[in-house]
Amino acid sequence: METNQQRDEQLWRRAKARANFRNHLMTYLIINGALWAIWLLTGTHGEVPWPVWPMLGWGLALAFQYYNAFHKDPYGDTIREYEKLQQEKERQGL
Repeated sequence: METNQQRDEQLWRRAKARANFRNHLMTYLIINGALWAIWLLTGTHGEVPWPVWPMLGWGLALAFQYYNAFHKDPYGDTIREYEKLQQEKERQGL
């Protein structure tokens, strides 16, 4: 079983991951907004606007960061599985 200190460390890591995601999202929005402004102001408009490419690549990385910060819980899954196995062991012992 894990201690309260280990759980606090896990919460701290998750809080840091979420704060980092929010900072990264703001940077993404500001930089991509600037890229679109440059594209609009330069007048070099082709079929596909060039800011789409950095936006897609960076957006994919941002999506993975979001998933890891808000939906992935590597320790929670392990703890639940351990508790499930403990309950099965206790039932077999009865």
